[in-house]
Amino acid sequence: MKINNFGSSGVNPYKRQMDKLNQVEKAAGKKADKVEISNKAKEMQQVSQFAAERQAKVEELRIQIENGNYKINPKEIAKSIVNFYFKK
Repeated sequence: MKINNFGSSGVNPYKRQMDKLNQVEKAAGKKADKVEISNKAKEMQQVSQFAAERQAKVEELRIQIENGNYKINPKEIAKSIVNFYFKK
């Protein structure tokens, strides 16, 4: 009876394959995703004059609703809904 590859290399014949897979995983792990935000997007994230104007309008509407002075125009609402769903 003849035994080939006797010794440490013959103990685990799949060790080389596993080592190669581990090296590939390590190399792939070094690469990372990178996100860059443009200057325009950064400007949009900052609080602008539009945010202040919008907040003032919301506050005014809130006060009108609390006092019962807020009037709804049903024709305008219906027109907006129709335009939204049938916009091409």
